[in-house]
Amino acid sequence: MVGILAGIKVVEFSEVIAGPWGGMMLADLGAEVVKVEALEGDPWRATTPFAPGEGRSFLSLNRGKRGLAVDLRRPEGRAVVHRLVEGADVAVVNYRPDTPANLGIDWDTLSALNPRLVYVQATAFGRRGPNAHRPGYDLIIQAVSGLLAADGKSSDAGLPLPVSPPVADFGTGYVIAWAACAGLFSRERSGKGICVEVSLLATALGMLGSSFLEMPGLDRADVTEELRAAWRSGLPPAQLDERYAQARARLAGANVYYRCYETADSQVAVACLSQPLRRKFMQVIGIEDPRLDIPGGLTSPETTELSVLVLATTEIRLKERTTAEWLEAFDGAGVPAGPVNRVFELIDDPQVVANDLVVELEHPIAGPVRMLGPVIRPVGEETVPQRVSPRIGQHDDEVLAELGYSPDEVERLRSGGVIG
Repeated sequence: MVGILAGIKVVEFSEVIAGPWGGMMLADLGAEVVKVEALEGDPWRATTPFAPGEGRSFLSLNRGKRGLAVDLRRPEGRAVVHRLVEGADVAVVNYRPDTPANLGIDWDTLSALNPRLVYVQATAFGRRGPNAHRPGYDLIIQAVSGLLAADGKSSDAGLPLPVSPPVADFGTGYVIAWAACAGLFSRERSGKGICVEVSLLATALGMLGSSFLEMPGLDRADVTEELRAAWRSGLPPAQLDERYAQARARLAGANVYYRCYETADSQVAVACLSQPLRRKFMQVIGIEDPRLDIPGGLTSPETTELSVLVLATTEIRLKERTTAEWLEAFDGAGVPAGPVNRVFELIDDPQVVANDLVVELEHPIAGPVRMLGPVIRPVGEETVPQRVSPRIGQHDDEVLAELGYSPDEVERLRSGGVIG
């Protein structure tokens, strides 16, 4: 067995993105993950399909797992997964709060079968509150959490555009894996299982950073506070939009040090979040920014015209040299910068390849598949993805045999429509 989680058995009850991504990261660390699907399979199999029941999106999120297709609405199906959970270490459950109990995979039921079980329950909005019952995909969570509006992207009609890729889903996948490992550590100390809750809403709010922070004792006059006051005042939407546009225009020129620029041949991203880095950036491009000597000068209304001038001058200067030339100069001065790449370029990118972030696996239909490798790599420990994503019910016979089902019993379950 390979990996720091070798010997840990995980049962994954989830679909689409968050739960599968979390389960895949556990598998990459060596855990034995059995993905439990409905007989028709995870709906994500139908996204970007390349064969019946096989899709690129599903393949990218379910590497390293074995697949068990079973009807949890049937008592015989529940009996199968209950036997599976009895020998498991972790259960990952990613459904609405009422669904697990309806399927017989809730914490109370499974912990009674296995008191040492680490149960990770992922929901959209959390298990309590007025919205707990609602289904919630990434776009809904982006909207509800404020992440959608905070990104500042909008269509020609003025409607907010979603952050891409689905950051709430993928972020929650990381949290699921983290929660599972934390639960296992807790069990090592206490000897008892534990239920750990995570939610897409909590993940999205965490991504907002200081935007989701209120200090009533301080008189803040930044854009966040101005917009909040406008919203609370009940202004008509048109006036709100006008205020928002004015606020964004005031700060547009200030955003010289954290943005993308056109160069002579492509684009480059620059991120200077401290005064020393900002001064280095200006020294490299040969421009002076008087605002750096004024306390609060980057966002002060008094320096708006100067901000616009500095930004315009910087844009012109960056177009004078190629991205490679600027990167060489920025690297020499210690200025954080990088090229603006496209996804299709990265699978052969020297930096990506050098860090073993690409693995190649053999898919029974697609053939050789190159994809993202493990994102966590313990130093000195081997981490090797063991298998490509499973086909629907691919490992039914194998898993049930390990649970003690005879070939005749397996055949009866299959002929009765309980398993795939």
